Amino acid sequence: MFATTVTDKLPTVGLHHRAAPLVATILVAVGLVVPANPVAGRTPEPPLERVRDVRLPGRSSRFDYQSADAPGRRLYVAHLGDSALDVIDLDTLRVVGTVPELANVHGVLAVPEIGRVFASATGTNELVTLDASTDQVAARTPTGTFPDGVGYDPRDDLVLVSNKNAGSETVIEGRSGRVVRAVQLGREVGNVAYDPSSGLAYVSVRPPDQVVALDPTTGAITDRVRLKDCRGAHGLYLQTETQQAFVACENNAKVVMVDLRNHRQIAAASVGDNPDVLAYDPGLGRLYVAAESGVVTVFSPNGDRLHKLGQTHLADKAHSVAVDPTTHLVFFPLERDPDKPGLRVMKPVRTAGGVGVETRAAGQ
Repeated sequence: MFATTVTDKLPTVGLHHRAAPLVATILVAVGLVVPANPVAGRTPEPPLERVRDVRLPGRSSRFDYQSADAPGRRLYVAHLGDSALDVIDLDTLRVVGTVPELANVHGVLAVPEIGRVFASATGTNELVTLDASTDQVAARTPTGTFPDGVGYDPRDDLVLVSNKNAGSETVIEGRSGRVVRAVQLGREVGNVAYDPSSGLAYVSVRPPDQVVALDPTTGAITDRVRLKDCRGAHGLYLQTETQQAFVACENNAKVVMVDLRNHRQIAAASVGDNPDVLAYDPGLGRLYVAAESGVVTVFSPNGDRLHKLGQTHLADKAHSVAVDPTTHLVFFPLERDPDKPGLRVMKPVRTAGGVGVETRAAGQ
């Protein structure tokens, strides 16, 4: 399914680039297979290789968002169907805990700066705050109807919760759990993310399909960016270093790129049917788009272009993706792997004409 590499046979001491002569020698010596240039009308396989599958606790039921705490070396996975949060050690790739009684948990966001993990419990319409050191509940705060995506403003210690069905954002103090305000944005809202350079939060809203800029400290809406050829704006990721936003369009299988400096859409590309969660690896400059159809698409955003590196069906309902920026490993929770819930761990590999990529993982 995916490109075959020999990275397991090479020293794995973190991400690094090898000199061109050495790469050429390795390629000739072992016959490394890399994704070829796509044949006309055919999309190449994504530049990913499976590392291992990690057995997850609970039933074979739906998963949703994930959040990687890189400094704390933890991955938090929302096991929606089990109303629980699975906690995985990013170094050993083992389950180290489960937080129960999070009714229909959808969104999750680890904030290591304040030692908190925030989870949206849709079944009880509340934001649950966890102490990251103990995984114990520190607060439960009421939200609007169907809380989903979660964002955080570290400058003002404000948590933003997207209330999908209410079309609003609930703004909550991060440390105290106190509700500050609710802001109505539209009929339905998707994910939310904060941009520290502008001090604004960005939210996907529909209809019409748009990205809304919101000042968390005042509740003021500062701009609305209409999205062209996007139907069903939902998933959203901000790449603050390049000042770009990526939005998944559920109803027409596209991802669009927005220039945050000029507040305008600059690119669009096709992905799998019903795209949902997006993740970005800033070290490699790779955007991952996971879809409800089980199709995963990998891009290399470049200026005002979305260069597609590959696309394939990974597994049924593989609609959630997360990245560890330290090791560059990529995570996909699967309802059935093959018949029990599991976490598919993958690593980026070489692409045709590109440099070598290696990742560090336990046991390698």
